[in-house]
Amino acid sequence: MKFIKKYTSYHLLLLWVISLGLSSCSEYLDVPPKDKLAEEQTYLDVYDADAIITGIYGKFITLAEKHVILNELRADLLSTTVNAAPYLYELQIHQVSSDNPYANPKAFYELINNCNDALKNFDIMLSENRLTENEHAQRYSDVGALRSWLYLQVGIHYGNVPYITTPIENLDDLLDTNRYPKISFDELLNELVNFTNNLPYTTSYESNSSLLIDVDGYNTGKFYINKECLLGDLNLWIGNYTQAASYYKTLMASTDDWNIYKMPFSFPNDEGIAVEYLRYRDQDARALIDTKTDGWGSMFVRDRDDLWNTEWIWSLPFDSNFAPENPFIRLFSIQEGEYQLKPSQRSINLWDNQTQLNGFPYDARGRRFSYFTVGEQPVVKKYLYGYLDLESLMPIDMFNQDGRWFLYRAAKMHLRFAEAANRDGNHKLANALLNSGIREAYTVEGAVDKTDIEQTHLPFPYDFDARNGDFPRYRATWHRNTGVRGRGYVRPVEVVGDSLISIENNLIEEAALELAFEGSRWEDLVRIARRREDPAFLANKIYDKLRAEGNAEAGAVRSKLMNEANWYLPFEWEIKED
Repeated sequence: MKFIKKYTSYHLLLLWVISLGLSSCSEYLDVPPKDKLAEEQTYLDVYDADAIITGIYGKFITLAEKHVILNELRADLLSTTVNAAPYLYELQIHQVSSDNPYANPKAFYELINNCNDALKNFDIMLSENRLTENEHAQRYSDVGALRSWLYLQVGIHYGNVPYITTPIENLDDLLDTNRYPKISFDELLNELVNFTNNLPYTTSYESNSSLLIDVDGYNTGKFYINKECLLGDLNLWIGNYTQAASYYKTLMASTDDWNIYKMPFSFPNDEGIAVEYLRYRDQDARALIDTKTDGWGSMFVRDRDDLWNTEWIWSLPFDSNFAPENPFIRLFSIQEGEYQLKPSQRSINLWDNQTQLNGFPYDARGRRFSYFTVGEQPVVKKYLYGYLDLESLMPIDMFNQDGRWFLYRAAKMHLRFAEAANRDGNHKLANALLNSGIREAYTVEGAVDKTDIEQTHLPFPYDFDARNGDFPRYRATWHRNTGVRGRGYVRPVEVVGDSLISIENNLIEEAALELAFEGSRWEDLVRIARRREDPAFLANKIYDKLRAEGNAEAGAVRSKLMNEANWYLPFEWEIKED
């Protein structure tokens, strides 16, 4: 790619197209890091730095298929169909062959190496005044955070891994443990927390950044990793619960808007992102609102409008006009795809074990929004919203395979904030965010002083004010918060026995109901099982999935997963001779 010194927004748009097409930009990213001539030609000013970042994200999106498969198929909510490739079935039963392409960690390290190269050169650009301190801080922090996210995924799936922070010439050298010794997952987590906590810029790009543009109708603002969510997750992994909650809360409170990242209820006559029925018809299952602009499922397809922005924190688009192709239609669609993966029977059972507020004995987030059936075959729906006519559930245009990679949204942040709060001793608050929201949990029946209720009265990050009064009229920032289950229109779950463990169990089950197939499940199971030093927490769920489908390997898989060492994939790939 030839870089020009002065880019306009049009030039940057072209760079996004090129990087998403992975043509000449991927060629740039394959330049050996120590090629001094290439560095002098490609790291001239802030626009070149922007081009490097867009190229990195262009390669990053190619990991979408691997990310979803590793985090969902290895866990309990996704299963293979009879059409599945043998490599996929290997992941499901945790018997992975050495040549399984989905288990190959090299793609992660290729991108990590690209990040290392960019970070090194951003420092050089700063020292030579090619970047201002502010320009450097924002771009260095973005790429550094993305590298930490990649390493977190590597640790989750491979356990003990090499941790490199400078570019290397030949990635195959990483297989030589004498030259690049592996560190434990615990050591890796500590390295990531220390590095990411010290990034110079932890918020989103400034509104005037040259990286924030519109590309084919997409604003690029939420293409980039959210560093506060990442920091929350990293601190959650190592047990820094107050710190984790602080990062999440900072993002939750980043605006006084009553809706953005607040999990608000929806009014019956307004468009919303919630499970809701037509007014006065909540006893009619046919009155469930499910369109591409209204209802809980609309978050997966609606335009990037104001409502979309209340929920989504990080999401990347696939465009039919550019490579890489959307892999999810091929994996999930039964009509025009290969239908290799489907909802597990266990996931279906979890949704069917819920009760809606109107008494219907199932969770509509499941059978109406997350999956549908063709004949007797369950089909993942979340990734197909833009591809299907929602009435006939048939493809609208088989050539239009636009889609999205769902990476982080408000519900995930609320569940993880609640997980941290619960572990930090704030059980009531955690339960409120899980169930029906702050206002309902902190309302005191018969209270005379209305100014002293509907709020937590806790220090940051656990301070929430949901007051909602009319005499005088007052609306606090969190007055519309309705909780994850409240927005899902399902009845609250109870705390049974030990509050900490019961609420944590409820939160992880709720994550299955709310976030199924979005690439979070395996890491949730690993995190809780490691925290409790209880491999059965993870092993039993995989066993339940396989047993529910009559898989003869269920018992053997459970026995294998009772040893934490067997949770991790082999760290190996084939070395090709020159």
